[in-house]
Amino acid sequence: MERSTASARGRAGFGGFPEEQERRLTVRVRFAPSPTGFLHVGGARTALFNWLYARRAGGTFLLRVEDTDRARSRPEHTRAILEGLAWLGLDVDEGPVFQADGVERHRRDALALLGQGAAYRCFCTAEELAARREEAQRAGSGYGYDGRCRRLDPVVSRARADAGEPFALRVRVPEEAIEWEDMIHGPMSFPAGSIDDFIILRSDGTPVYNLAVVSDDAEAGITHVIRGDDHLSNTPKQILLYRALGRPLPGFGHVPLILGPDGKRLSKRHGALSVLAYRDGGYLPAGMVNFLALLGWSPGDDREVFDVGALVEAFSIGRVLKKSAVFDLEKLGWLNGRHIADAPAADLAVAVVEILGREAREEGGELAGSHPGLETSPERLARIIALVKGRPRTLPALARQVSPFFAASVRYDEAAVKRFWKRPEETAFHLRRLAERLAGEAAFRDVETLESEVRGLAAELDVGAGRIINPLRVALMGQGVSPGIFEVLEAMGRERALARIGAAVRFLEARLPTA
Repeated sequence: MERSTASARGRAGFGGFPEEQERRLTVRVRFAPSPTGFLHVGGARTALFNWLYARRAGGTFLLRVEDTDRARSRPEHTRAILEGLAWLGLDVDEGPVFQADGVERHRRDALALLGQGAAYRCFCTAEELAARREEAQRAGSGYGYDGRCRRLDPVVSRARADAGEPFALRVRVPEEAIEWEDMIHGPMSFPAGSIDDFIILRSDGTPVYNLAVVSDDAEAGITHVIRGDDHLSNTPKQILLYRALGRPLPGFGHVPLILGPDGKRLSKRHGALSVLAYRDGGYLPAGMVNFLALLGWSPGDDREVFDVGALVEAFSIGRVLKKSAVFDLEKLGWLNGRHIADAPAADLAVAVVEILGREAREEGGELAGSHPGLETSPERLARIIALVKGRPRTLPALARQVSPFFAASVRYDEAAVKRFWKRPEETAFHLRRLAERLAGEAAFRDVETLESEVRGLAAELDVGAGRIINPLRVALMGQGVSPGIFEVLEAMGRERALARIGAAVRFLEARLPTA
């Protein structure tokens, strides 16, 4: 394969669409996963680019499940693929259709090519082909099909077939370069002689991938095929099949692969998990879609945070990068955190309650007992989520920020205790005095009043406000970081705040040396 020096754009038979022609097309694209595994990051990105292309053009997004590998295809994988697309919000306009349902059409197309002389019968057995390949390897040369059955007299070929001798069907590859204008890479060319006569129908009558794909895409009226770079070697073969079948060529666009941070092909150790694993890990679909879009696509400016509507408006296949993208789990976390921060608090509440409930059950408790009032205070929950949602990067992290406001008790972070409660006697004294100032309902009138009370105590005790605020944060939240402490006090409420301060005082007093 090489880059063509002459542009193929607009030339008939090379898959290029002049811009004025493309505008007249009703765009039809497809995502065609195999149900031999779950929907992983690479497949999800391919689906997203097709979906964005269709939505930007007002076209159609079709789903085809390529299930002809019966030995490895599983219904549960099909369900997981559909569930993953639905979670990402990639609504399908047509389908799913199943490739296995088109097998008879695939065979008819193969036999049509045989009938018109574009394909021929190959009687070479698998053992014979393997022996020739081994012989070529021993000679130190590359192996390609030598075309011996291509040279058979048609009468002899038919007679052998009529006698019951098994055969496959091979395409007669012409001695010419195969060129097309790739939507992403530009002019592409496979030189003459670089492609052997390839099989389209096996000796058992089953169609080979390239024939099935061309037959299915032509039948569905697919106008643009957007897929991974790993399909580049299939494209010239498919172009030959489109020509031989007399079907109009789609445009082809090949998206570079995704690499891990070490520059190697993305794998599970890099984070190439099912998209549903990211869902279960607490990522938002909006964050995942935003991240996937930026894996190999650039908007042409400095923007990084997009909602789906902005992605549709900004997307252009011409801005998909030619080089491989690098999967950055840190970037995914940052983007997801931005989407959590931007999401309405009420939209996050259901997930927070579900996570805290699951954790409570895992610890052997009931949600109502471990987080009293959580499910019966939706307005208060939304207010607290709004207060804390600026920091967390995942939904479980958000739930951990919400938990202290409703939990019956908190666990004190050891590092925070060492840093902010290192003088137990003094800290217990300060917290007792603070509890006295906050005992009246008037202190909790608003955030400003609470700040006045806390800072007033610091002035009265002639200490810096941090000597009160930081120990108070540990008392209330169990940790050394939190949103603004006065907003925390107000959101937690008088009764629970005073209970937390009292528990902290008892904890500190238990650490004091006895006389």
